[in-house]
Amino acid sequence: MPSLVTAPEAVPAEAVAPLTRGLAVLRALSEAGGTLSLSGLQRATALARSNVDRAAGTLAVMDYVRLEGRQVTLTPGLMELGNAYLDALRLPELLRERADRLADELDESVSLAVPDGDAIRFIHQATRRRAMALSFRIGDRLPAERTAPGPLFAAGWSPGQWTAWRSRQADDPYADAFPFLPHRPGPPERDFRDRAAAARTDGWVLDDQLIEPGLVALAVPLPLPAGSTPCALSVVSHTSRHSAAALRARLLPRLRAAAGEMAEHVARAPDRPPVPAGGSLASWTTASKQDRGPLFVESLARGLTVVTAFDGHGPLTLSAVAELTGLSRATARRALITLAHLGYVATEGRAHRLTPRVLDLGYPLLAGTTLAQLAEPHLRRLSGQVGESASLAVLDDTTVQYTARAATRRIMNVNLTVGTRLPAYATSLGRVLLADLPPAERTARLARIEPAALTPRTLTRRSDLEAALAATAAAGYCLVDGELEAGLRSLAVPVRDRAGRAVAACNVALHSGSRTLDECREEILPRMRDAVGLIEEDLHTAERFVRVAPA
Repeated sequence: MPSLVTAPEAVPAEAVAPLTRGLAVLRALSEAGGTLSLSGLQRATALARSNVDRAAGTLAVMDYVRLEGRQVTLTPGLMELGNAYLDALRLPELLRERADRLADELDESVSLAVPDGDAIRFIHQATRRRAMALSFRIGDRLPAERTAPGPLFAAGWSPGQWTAWRSRQADDPYADAFPFLPHRPGPPERDFRDRAAAARTDGWVLDDQLIEPGLVALAVPLPLPAGSTPCALSVVSHTSRHSAAALRARLLPRLRAAAGEMAEHVARAPDRPPVPAGGSLASWTTASKQDRGPLFVESLARGLTVVTAFDGHGPLTLSAVAELTGLSRATARRALITLAHLGYVATEGRAHRLTPRVLDLGYPLLAGTTLAQLAEPHLRRLSGQVGESASLAVLDDTTVQYTARAATRRIMNVNLTVGTRLPAYATSLGRVLLADLPPAERTARLARIEPAALTPRTLTRRSDLEAALAATAAAGYCLVDGELEAGLRSLAVPVRDRAGRAVAACNVALHSGSRTLDECREEILPRMRDAVGLIEEDLHTAERFVRVAPA
């Protein structure tokens, strides 16, 4: 495998070497599926082991990776870098609700894409739930010649861009650099040039199974003002539903109208507020240096913090980056030089902006993370801290379903597995989730429940259940003692999304002989709340531009 660190002679004199090495580690992890050993990272990056250890340690402090023994794994916290690019772009924020409504209206998958050199990137996906579902993810990079949006962007390429595309085609005719595509050559140059010329004339492009056998797509450009990032709106279907010609005949007028409506909405969006004075995004790095000792690489942490400075802003000047981060102009300048050299920042005059390449840093991989996967490491840590099994569950009508679990190895253990369903009314998990529902919905759910006395302690009267749910809502947690099964105690806390809704619940279940009720509240509840806080932190980062599935 070639080195992921740029050759020394190609590196600008002012580039920050630790930042270059840290980004190489993140790229290696992304290309390896999210996890590598420290020795595997050393081989993938050709870095010295000491540099790998220091980069991994710093990234762990930033919550971009998790260290478990010798294994290094990307975490959802890394998505804040991609989120900074997507937020600075503004298009996902402004257009995703309209794209989602269009997908519902057409009953087909709808995507938004932007150009990335001789490729395209998806910045929003509204997919349909079908047996044959699309697996494209936000941040995925696809070769322009095998997509519907690609010819729309190629219609405006310069001679230099065509030369770069031709070189890539010659070096990689089967698109092996895009590993999830079928292994086959792309269309010849003449055909792709003809498609680009037709796109310039027609204002639309049809992809008849170029991306993959069975898939058809139709794309139109968004008529955004000159100087804006080009964006394409596309609809993707399967040949079992539409032929390519039928897709165009049926949907082209609506797609064009939707693109016009979206462009108008973007044009009406208010300008972003000016950069506030006195920013301090990087102030934590100095404190961490003092706390963490010599293994913490301050220049790597500061360089990555420069990326996050673009979140909430459009293109930034050097002065604005320094203002937002609290870094000196010299430090901010060196970070920007390094990021520009590596392709993560583009410079136009005095303005700097993030490029789609930021999404290469694990974003598509992490965009597919479910809430259950996101919670698992935190459940394992919680289980180890309290010495009891910890679980995550979601509400399914009148039952709760376990979606993630960390079990302890003990002679007597709570024997539940992922997928298990239990009655919501008799469990701490269910009561936490029922208590968070709007009053009318909670009343409707309770009306569908026919409580059975599972033990002598089970609450079965409607008035008692309503009182228990009111107490749970007020306390923010639920402790159920012996209602589901004699001798079984469980404590649950809600897991809330960015909107504050309880989308899942975390619980610890134990035998009543393990701890008293007071000990459950004093010893387990605080640690549960800490674990749930970490789960929510990851969830809120991950779901900012991505739908996070429960499991």
